[in-house]
Amino acid sequence: MTGIKTTGEKKMMFFSGRAHPELAEEVAHQLGVGVVPTKAFDFANGEIYVRYEESARGADCFLIQSHTAPINKWIMEQLIMIDALKRASARSITVIMPFYGYARQDKKHRGREPISARLIADMMKTAGADRLLTVDLHTDQIQGFFDGPVDHLFSLPLLADYVGHKVDRSKLTVVSPDAGRVRVADRWCDRLGAPLAIVHKRRDKDVANQVTVHEVVGDVEGRVCVLVDDMIDTGGTICAAADALFAHGAEDVIVTATHGVLSGPAADRLKNSKVSEFIFTDTLPTPGELELDKITVLSIAPTIANAVREVFEDGSVTSLFDE
Repeated sequence: MTGIKTTGEKKMMFFSGRAHPELAEEVAHQLGVGVVPTKAFDFANGEIYVRYEESARGADCFLIQSHTAPINKWIMEQLIMIDALKRASARSITVIMPFYGYARQDKKHRGREPISARLIADMMKTAGADRLLTVDLHTDQIQGFFDGPVDHLFSLPLLADYVGHKVDRSKLTVVSPDAGRVRVADRWCDRLGAPLAIVHKRRDKDVANQVTVHEVVGDVEGRVCVLVDDMIDTGGTICAAADALFAHGAEDVIVTATHGVLSGPAADRLKNSKVSEFIFTDTLPTPGELELDKITVLSIAPTIANAVREVFEDGSVTSLFDE
């Protein structure tokens, strides 16, 4: 005999950074595993230390980290955790990013700008990631930035089914807040059997988060309008779009978004908006000051857990979203 035979049994291990431990615990619960104990802390100068308290040798490792504020710190921690797994002889490393940081910087609008979304993918690969798993990328092209498999999950079934059970579908109109979200809004229309409207906007390229809404394309008068977006950051775009819908005679406006970034003036804008309900998933933790009655947060954990299970068992992630 010239070799050694092994049993060939696979081993899954689930790891989490410190950014959003509640989501990590819920995903682990859905999977029926525990989060691997990890020692992590910041040195006095802000450098991050990480050490796993269990051996990861030969394991298929899944590492979740939400890129919430302070975003640069949590991205750096995730990179360090990937490096630690690689040096711990992990068999494979799947990086779970419920919210992909810097996803809005996916192309050059003008000269001398970075393509930061590509940089994030390159850093993950260099650190040792074999696979990425993320939810509702800002644009589909980001999947091509990573040199390896990318599992792109969708929150549409979760959000659309919630809205569909809550609203009279005969009065429902799905609204895209800009031209870039029309394809996603069209999928909502197919799922809910509702017509489509579009809010045409123009953004000031020299002023961050400055939006001017021009007109509404489509019939919204007397309708319950559902604005669908991938993320809400400061809330300027979505609140201006909602105001435009009310100005065109909408009976009510509901806003749905996968990622509630909710930074800066978002709290005041959401509180003062005439929108009846804001619906998010928990890909990012909701700031404490935004625990309002009109904010609903749905759990994305079952979706992520099902995808992790399919990856580990060499199944099909795509089958999870086949209609």
